[in-house]
Amino acid sequence: MGSDAELPAESLVWAAGAYPGPRTGSFRFWFATRRWEWSPELYRMHGYTPGEIEPTTEMLLAHKHPDDRDKVAETIARSVELGEPFSSRHRFIDTHGVEHQVMVVADRILDQGRAVGTAGFYVDLAGTLIRAEHDALEARMPEVVEARAVIEQAKGVLMRMYRISDEQAFKLLVWRSQETNTKLRALAEQLLRELPAVPPAEPATVSAFDHILLTLHERIPR
Repeated sequence: MGSDAELPAESLVWAAGAYPGPRTGSFRFWFATRRWEWSPELYRMHGYTPGEIEPTTEMLLAHKHPDDRDKVAETIARSVELGEPFSSRHRFIDTHGVEHQVMVVADRILDQGRAVGTAGFYVDLAGTLIRAEHDALEARMPEVVEARAVIEQAKGVLMRMYRISDEQAFKLLVWRSQETNTKLRALAEQLLRELPAVPPAEPATVSAFDHILLTLHERIPR
């Protein structure tokens, strides 16, 4: 079966061996059979030994934070019904009781143009940078300085789309740069180039933003 969303057997992590648990993990979810496939990193992120259990929708939902569980269940149901990617931002609790805030970035798996599943990555949004991450970011600083404007624009897009912080948006760009062996500037430029392909915001969203824009001066501290 062919697919437009091929993933490596083991996804890259932020810094192998430098963090007690992985920072990213990959998955596949097949709509017809409701079958999940997890990378070893995703098992460990949830506190399991790779292959220790068979991931199911019920098990996955049991790990979700109680306040996010219904939202994730609705997202999975919509994925199956409409053939949409399983993309989400939520919290889950691992087997040790540790809470993780993650962003799930996914795309459809296509078979002859028909959506048969979804595949993507869990990205841990932990706010603390570890030493290896600092090194990776420092190595890219000349490139960042040279392309500051375009990278800042790309960060702004990610912050708005995923409701994440400035630091998390930058780390997300660096992660994709590392994983795809692509220059950070090239990724940022391509993101902005393809931004017009994103559907326009709903009228209510534009109206709410208009109100904020026209009344900003009233809320600035004097």
